[in-house]
Amino acid sequence: MAAPEMTEPARSLRPPANQVAPRAVWYWFSRAAAGWLLVIAIQLIAWSFDWPIPPWRPQVFVVTVVVAILHLAVMPRWRYHVHRWELSADAVYVRSGWWTQEWRIAPVTRVQTVDTERGPIGRLFRLSKVTVTTASAAGPLVIDGLAEPVALRFAADVTAAAQASRGDAT
Repeated sequence: MAAPEMTEPARSLRPPANQVAPRAVWYWFSRAAAGWLLVIAIQLIAWSFDWPIPPWRPQVFVVTVVVAILHLAVMPRWRYHVHRWELSADAVYVRSGWWTQEWRIAPVTRVQTVDTERGPIGRLFRLSKVTVTTASAAGPLVIDGLAEPVALRFAADVTAAAQASRGDAT
């Protein structure tokens, strides 16, 4: 049985053109470090109060610290190289993830809402998250780590493209 022939658009599939802001590396590092510090603090508190959980406290603590260091050393830079986005005349393209990578393409005719979000850590790094909700059961397209002016311009451009399209977003 012969392999199915690829159409021209499938042959030209390429990563989206735009990367997130370089500050996103430190943003992701800070968010992950806060989580690891919480886990380590809980382990130290359990150890100091002689709680029976977790067993083998020194070994669990060492493993936690080693995994945290590896995660903090690899994840932010890896995510930066993977996370990309693009708005073309007819679609929004997003690639994200680090352990599991996801490519999402949504026609602008299917866009229902465009949201920007800046949490406390995002504000500290002057970064935003843009969520493009479509009429898809697969969920929204999320771009995390955009510089604030870029995020606002992208949200406005996606909104304008969706309003100019003749689709019904359903």
